[in-house]
Amino acid sequence: MKKLIIIPTYNEIANISPMIDKVFSLPEPFDLLIIDDGSPDGTAAVVKKRQPEFEGHLHIIERKGKLGLGTAYLTGFKWALEHDYDYIFEMDCDFSHNPDDLMRLHQMATQGYDVVVGSRYIKGVNVVNWPMSRLLMSYFASVYVRFVTRMPVRDATAGFVCYSRKALETLDLDAVKMKGYGFQIEMKYSAWRLGLKVGEVSIIFTERQEGASKMSGGIFGEAFFGVMKLPFRRITARK
Repeated sequence: MKKLIIIPTYNEIANISPMIDKVFSLPEPFDLLIIDDGSPDGTAAVVKKRQPEFEGHLHIIERKGKLGLGTAYLTGFKWALEHDYDYIFEMDCDFSHNPDDLMRLHQMATQGYDVVVGSRYIKGVNVVNWPMSRLLMSYFASVYVRFVTRMPVRDATAGFVCYSRKALETLDLDAVKMKGYGFQIEMKYSAWRLGLKVGEVSIIFTERQEGASKMSGGIFGEAFFGVMKLPFRRITARK
């Protein structure tokens, strides 16, 4: 079973090399695909310099300019399908998602789940070092999503997810409309609406130690208003 981790990057020079080291030290084999949006700090150069150490397993796609989190993942998903991966993971580069948890997500996926979410909100609130304002915004965003969509996912905005090949082949990736963090909600909602089996694994989310958060008011606004439209959208499988 081929497993691929997709990590979008923008100015992650402090985190990229430690993340590469961590991924390739895991007891299970994972390939790694970096989608870099023209980081001016040299993130892409670090990845390319280290590729010979992990020949055939460390990959990079470079894009010009910040094109959005959602489009980065969609680019990675299509690349993964073209290269015959069985399980495709998405996660952040800043260690807010613990790479050790990848194996737990994979284990649940092998038990018949099409989408497995690394969830902060199954057992209370498992978030470390967030200011209260951001914690409340994130928690109630998921409450809002559940209320509007009726989707039974506790952490709808989570960015730590495992998709089976079946899930990505079923979803119409070209029909995904939201580009920022709303993308995470739309993908889970579309999978659920199409009858794919969605599960959650409890994780602890830790705020980044290096680099800067990419969250903005515009990103939050897109997600807030985009969710309102989801129940009225026609969700169809890819033809």
